[in-house]
Amino acid sequence: MLNKLNFNKMKSKLTFLSIVLAAAIFSLNSCKEDVQKPQITLTELGLNNSKIAYIGGDLHVEADIVAEGNIKTVVIEIHPEGNASWEFDTIYNEFAGLKNATFHKHIDIPLTAEAGDYHFHFTVTDQNGNQTLVESELEIKE
Repeated sequence: MLNKLNFNKMKSKLTFLSIVLAAAIFSLNSCKEDVQKPQITLTELGLNNSKIAYIGGDLHVEADIVAEGNIKTVVIEIHPEGNASWEFDTIYNEFAGLKNATFHKHIDIPLTAEAGDYHFHFTVTDQNGNQTLVESELEIKE
């Protein structure tokens, strides 16, 4: 009977250790590296960061980008908030492979664009597929 008691104690201890070991393995497997998405600081949209562009002129865009996974693409999209019909959508590949970049572009606002409220999207995708989007309101004036 003493052997039976010792065997049951040993069995209980082994069961407990097995549970602790399984929990430890599970927690180690679930600890993945934090995904570092690209960081974007939109420093200027429009002259003096006014968030205004003029028909027939250009829109000044400047941003600082840091991408631990190296930049793959930068995409700018501009679309109207209301009934205006002008839209802009361009992919910039010239920053591919860089970890840090200062994006500085002037986007022409055509004479056919309509005045009104627009929405600005600035998206950076790194070479690991991680993506960050920065948005802003934008007004286009005559």
